[in-house]
Amino acid sequence: MSIQEKMKDKIAGVVMNALQAARQKETLPDTEVEGVSEMIRLEVPRDKQHGDFACNIAMVLAKPLRTAPRKIAEAIAAEIAPDRDIEKIEVAGAGFINFYLSANWLYEILLNIEQQGEHYGKIDMGKGKKVMVEFVSANPTGPMHMGNARGGALGDCLASVLEYAGFDVTREFYINDAGNQIEKFGNSLNARYIQQLKGEDAIAFPEDGYHGEDITEHAKDFIALYGDKHLSCTEEERKAALVDYALEKNIAALKRDLEQYRIVYDVWFRESTLHESGAVQEAIDLLTQNGFTYQEDGAVWLNCEKMGLEKNEVLVRKNGIPTYFAADIAYHINKLKTRGYDWAINVWGADHHGHVARMKKALDAVGLDGNRLDVVLMQLVRLMRDGEVVRMSKRTGKAITLSDLLEDISVDAARFFFNMRSAGSHLDFDLTLAAEQSNDNPVFYVQYAHARICSILRLLEEEGVKVLPYSEMHPELLKEEAELDLLKKLGELPEEIEAAAKALEPAKITRYVMDLAAAFHTFYTACRVKVEDTDLMNARLKLIDSTRIVIKGVLTMLKITAPEKM
Repeated sequence: MSIQEKMKDKIAGVVMNALQAARQKETLPDTEVEGVSEMIRLEVPRDKQHGDFACNIAMVLAKPLRTAPRKIAEAIAAEIAPDRDIEKIEVAGAGFINFYLSANWLYEILLNIEQQGEHYGKIDMGKGKKVMVEFVSANPTGPMHMGNARGGALGDCLASVLEYAGFDVTREFYINDAGNQIEKFGNSLNARYIQQLKGEDAIAFPEDGYHGEDITEHAKDFIALYGDKHLSCTEEERKAALVDYALEKNIAALKRDLEQYRIVYDVWFRESTLHESGAVQEAIDLLTQNGFTYQEDGAVWLNCEKMGLEKNEVLVRKNGIPTYFAADIAYHINKLKTRGYDWAINVWGADHHGHVARMKKALDAVGLDGNRLDVVLMQLVRLMRDGEVVRMSKRTGKAITLSDLLEDISVDAARFFFNMRSAGSHLDFDLTLAAEQSNDNPVFYVQYAHARICSILRLLEEEGVKVLPYSEMHPELLKEEAELDLLKKLGELPEEIEAAAKALEPAKITRYVMDLAAAFHTFYTACRVKVEDTDLMNARLKLIDSTRIVIKGVLTMLKITAPEKM
C-alpha cells in the first residue's frame, strides 16, 4: 500500500469515527446509511490552500440524513482532534472537509523509494491476471502510417502500465494474412510481375489494387530470384508464390521498424491459422447453434438485431468465403477461451467505433462475457512543422511512414509525444518542437531534470559526499514548500499507475513525469543542495536522488532513455 493510500485510509477511518460520534451526540440524525464507509472519498485539492486532502462525505450524506451538507461537515469536523499527522481541519464551501497534514507522513516516501528502487510505483491491482494487449496490427500489405505509430506508442506504454499494476501482460500483433486485403495484394503483385516481364500493356493493373512503389519493388526482387518461370504457372499458383514471398518481406520489415521503435511483441498471430484450423467455421457454427445467424441471398448473416443492435452483419459471403468480421470473432474466442486470457484489450482506430459493440455482443452470443474485451479507440494524428500541416515525406515525396518519422526525430521524442494525450483526443504532433533541444520540448525537459540530478550527484561524490541511507539522514529537515511539493509528487506514482490502468490511459504517466520534472526544477530554483548544514544537504541529496530513481523508472517503463549527461 502506498503512503498516499495509507494516509487516505487513516483519514477515512477518522471521518467514519467522527460521524459515529456525531450521531451518538445527536448533532447529526441517527439514521443508518448502508455502505457509508465506501462512500468516503478523499481527493487532493487543486488549490494547495484547500489542504492536502478534501472529503465530500457531507454532500453524499445530505439526502439520506435530510440535513444541509455544511451542517453535516461541521458536525463531523467538530469530532476530529488534530494529531501527529493531521494539523488542522477546516470546513469549506458547501460542505467540503479539508485536511491539512504535517510533513511527517511524507518522509516515509523516501524510505519506500530506497527499498523498492526501480520497482517503486508497482502495485498489485491486477493480481497476476492474464491480459492480452493487441495493438498496431498494421495491414501487412504495406508500410506503417502515423496511426500505427501512435497506436504503437499507446499500446506498448499501456502494456507497461498494466505490468506495473500487477497484470501478467502479453503483447500481440495480429497479422491479417487472409481475406480481401491479401487477395488485392496478390492481384497487385501479379499485375506488376507480368508488367515487368511483358510490358505495361500486357495486363491492366486492378483499379482497387495497391499502387505503392513497394509492390513494384517486390515484383522486381521476385524476378531477380526466380526469373520468368512463374509465367507458366496458373494465375492462382503465381499469385500464391508472389504473396508468400512479399508477405514475409513485409512482416520482417514490420518487425524491424517496430523493434527500432522499441516494441517487441510476445506473439505474432496469423489470421490464416484461424481458417486453417477450422476455428472460423467453428465460431460460425456456434453462433448458429445459439440462434444468432440466418441465411439470406445465399449469404450467412449475424443477427445483430436480435442482440439489440441496429445493423446485421455478413459472416459468410455468397461465394462461401467468411468475412473479416467472422475471422475476428474466431480470433477473440481464441484469445478468451482457447488461450484463456482473463482480459483482452485492443487498440483500434476511431473508424472501428461501430465494430466494438458488435464484437462484445458476438462474444456474449457464443457464451463468453463481452465485458472481458475492452477497446481503446484512437483518434487521428496530424503532423505539423513550423505551424504547417505535413503530409508528405521530404525523402520519398509520399505519405510519411513510421520509418520516415524516425529519420526526422528520436525514438524518445516519438514515443513521448504520441503518449502525451489520451487516445480519444486528436493529436497535433509538432515535429519542430520534438526535435528541439530546449525546455519547451517536454521530453527534453524531463530528461534534462534527470541529467541535472545526475550531475549534482556526480559533482558532490567527487567531493566525497554520497547519498546516505534513510536510517542515517534527517528527513524532518525537509520543510520548505518546494521540498514538500516534490515529496508529494514522488508519493503520487502508485496512485497514478492505478488510475492509468483503470482508465486504460498511459498518457497519465507521461503527464505525471512531466509534473515531477517541473516539481524538481522548482525545487532546484528555490533550494540549494550544497549547503553548509551537512544534515540538510544530506536530506536534500536523498530527495533529489529519490527523484532521479523515479524519473528513470518511469522513463524506462515508457521505453524512453534517461540520459545522465546532456
